[in-house]
Amino acid sequence: MSKTTRFDGTDGLLLILAIAIGGSAALFRQMAIVPRATVGICAASPAPGFCGPRELVLKLQYFHGFGWVALGLGLLAFSLGNRLAAALAIGIGVAAVVNYNAAYGIIGLALAVFAWIGVHTGRYQSSS
Repeated sequence: MSKTTRFDGTDGLLLILAIAIGGSAALFRQMAIVPRATVGICAASPAPGFCGPRELVLKLQYFHGFGWVALGLGLLAFSLGNRLAAALAIGIGVAAVVNYNAAYGIIGLALAVFAWIGVHTGRYQSSS
């Protein structure tokens, strides 16, 4: 248990991936969903290009899609010790919290963090 663990370059890239997913979800929400004017803009006959992704995000939010995906990826990362699945679960978990799917999103995010730490502490045989 006295093993010193260090994060390597792969961990840095995966951390950037997680931050990019969560940050872009928060930015998209603030720019395309939160302003009330976007409702009227998207109701216009030639709707702008951001209205399609906006509708998809709102449907995923309504059906808890972000939370379920984060939970699934978190379980996958926790059971297999996969750092890529952990990074995706962390990023999508943040997106889930931003989009009001916090219950499942937080659980998936927590499982992913535990898995990522577990890879570095020797819980898993392979550090894929």
